Amino acid sequence: MTDQPIGIHHVTAITDDAKRNYQFFTEILGMRLVKKTVNQDDIHTYHTFFADDKGSPGTDVTFFDFPGIPEGVSGTNSISRIGLRVPDDAALDYYLDRFKAHEVKNDGIQILFGKKILPFEEADGQRYQLFSDENNEGVEPGTPWKKGPVPADKAIYGLGPVEITVSYFDEFKRILLDTYGMKVVQEKENIALIETGEGGNGGQVILRRGSGKTSIQGSGQVHHVSFRVKDHEALKQWKDVYDEKGMKHSGLVDRFYFEALYTRVGNILIELSTDGPGFMGDEPYETLGESLSLPPFLEPQRAHIESQITPFDTTRS
Repeated sequence: MTDQPIGIHHVTAITDDAKRNYQFFTEILGMRLVKKTVNQDDIHTYHTFFADDKGSPGTDVTFFDFPGIPEGVSGTNSISRIGLRVPDDAALDYYLDRFKAHEVKNDGIQILFGKKILPFEEADGQRYQLFSDENNEGVEPGTPWKKGPVPADKAIYGLGPVEITVSYFDEFKRILLDTYGMKVVQEKENIALIETGEGGNGGQVILRRGSGKTSIQGSGQVHHVSFRVKDHEALKQWKDVYDEKGMKHSGLVDRFYFEALYTRVGNILIELSTDGPGFMGDEPYETLGESLSLPPFLEPQRAHIESQITPFDTTRS
């Protein structure tokens, strides 16, 4: 039997301003830019990766930068919020004060499924929520950015539950359970907490029943979610699962930093990604994310790529 996904691998969203987005993630949220590269399917645009201190799987939020792209429209049939983990309730209090100081729109500290959370928004309307790991068990977090602006005992150190809102709630839940082997932890009317692997905040999905207008992708919206698998062999097994179930998919894709496999469940693009090789193989730890990194198959096009993208300074060392 194919193993469940280990947990959340990454979430990829869309921005219309890579520089503003970089400043928000590094200077306000305190996450490290571990890779500044290009969208391998559109090499004229940036793809940035923000993660923990070492770019550990399960910690990164990534962005496709499409300058001038229309603003997205929030609605149903979308990945509606990105979750991020902090160590405890005191860290939520710290970020609440930090958001007030930096005028970050937020909804204050709340309770969801017995967990303290802090929903907030980026300037372009991208929606997030911080989850306190107080009393949390399950998928291990990463390591806080050691040279970041947020104290290590308060800093974001991993991905939290990803919120998905769909009009086809029952069908989507069935696929998460029957195809991916996930399980329901808690369920209320029109909302379910579902987990994979060792579970906890690093391996959970919040599934909401949506209605009304369908979301439209653009800046401020999420592009896809990825779940973790161990290695190449595990990914091959998942390809076989998709084939057996008649699910259309991308085939195995080598992204250099990891291998990937994509499918759609209705409107939701789901990726499975390997834990390795990771982001430490082509740049020194000390200068991760400071220069444009290209996988070997794009390196011959470096001069052309650099002529097409707008430079922005990410030097911190």
